[in-house]
Amino acid sequence: MAMARIYMDWNATAPISAVARDAFLSAFDLTGNGSSVHAEGRRLKTVIEAARRDVAGLCEAEPACVTFTSGATEAANMVLTPDFRMGRTPLGIGRLYVSAIEHPAVREGGRFPKDRVQELPVTQAGTTDLDTLDRALAVHPREEGIPMVAVMLVNNETGVIQPITQVSERVKAAGGLLVVDAVQAIGRVPVSISDLGADFLILASHKIGGPKGAGALVARGEVLMPRPLIHGGGQEKGHRSGTENPAALAGFGAAARAAKDALGVYPSQVTTLRDRLEAGMRTSAPDVLIHGADTVRVGNTTFFSLPGLKAETGQIAFDLEGVALSAGSACSSGKVGQSHVLMAMGQDPSLGALRISIGPTTTVEEIDRVIDIFARIAGRRRSNVAAA
Repeated sequence: MAMARIYMDWNATAPISAVARDAFLSAFDLTGNGSSVHAEGRRLKTVIEAARRDVAGLCEAEPACVTFTSGATEAANMVLTPDFRMGRTPLGIGRLYVSAIEHPAVREGGRFPKDRVQELPVTQAGTTDLDTLDRALAVHPREEGIPMVAVMLVNNETGVIQPITQVSERVKAAGGLLVVDAVQAIGRVPVSISDLGADFLILASHKIGGPKGAGALVARGEVLMPRPLIHGGGQEKGHRSGTENPAALAGFGAAARAAKDALGVYPSQVTTLRDRLEAGMRTSAPDVLIHGADTVRVGNTTFFSLPGLKAETGQIAFDLEGVALSAGSACSSGKVGQSHVLMAMGQDPSLGALRISIGPTTTVEEIDRVIDIFARIAGRRRSNVAAA
């Protein structure tokens, strides 16, 4: 009898939770349009606004400051623009500064011209280089407009937590705006938009057990907003036109509510499992490199390299053994290439790296099976190196 497959790619997408699925299906069966004034429309509007409150609650924001999008990529492209409005008054953004380890959706610079996007290096530990940020902000050409800085809270490959409050202090001192990609952070660490000092947060539903196709741009206030990316009927207070997807948003809201409720248990639970996994890996392969291991990380992520094992070879080997994991980010059309995160950290990208990411339903038995599978793969790697 074949053994059940083990899903360890939660950073790519979390399995949809039971509460999110139920909320999705309940809203899916409702007829109407949330912009209509009749009873059916008002009922759907109630569903959308309830989801808005739940998503706002997960990051301690005001519901009125949550703009729903089709996902985090759209939210990033919406907020990363040189064209802002302070109420009705235009506010120009001169340049965008992004850390070298950002997700491609942010690293591409959104609607900024390429010559107005500057990359900020990270340390060997995988955290934003604050000294370089200081220097960049000190020479920022104010005549072009104020600076915008985009730094993720948790890196999607290493799980390393970025020093956002320290970044925020510097950005505010320079009179700039701070955009934080919180996609991999929500539900894994407590997130408060005001405590972080962020002006905007980028969120995604499917990373916390909600449906795909839903995300949000969360603002610190209602006055300062980017020029809309999508124009049309004026939904979402004119910030993002297009008929809302009540079913996906209902699932997003339910997942957000459940994620907030689990914050007291989830982080320590997955950290214990991750530590068990990494201890087992080091036992069978002492030369395994666990990237970011000496830095503060979220508890669910292990990003590792095994000398002599290519990332694509390792990914296929684990898949054949019944384990789903990633070779870095899974958001590049299935490509397995050199990790820009490893390169930014000063590591040899030819090493290749694999990412194991777990979640609240991961079990000790699954961790132990993966440890055994890792040992077999590491053993074959040694045999191949010896034969060569």
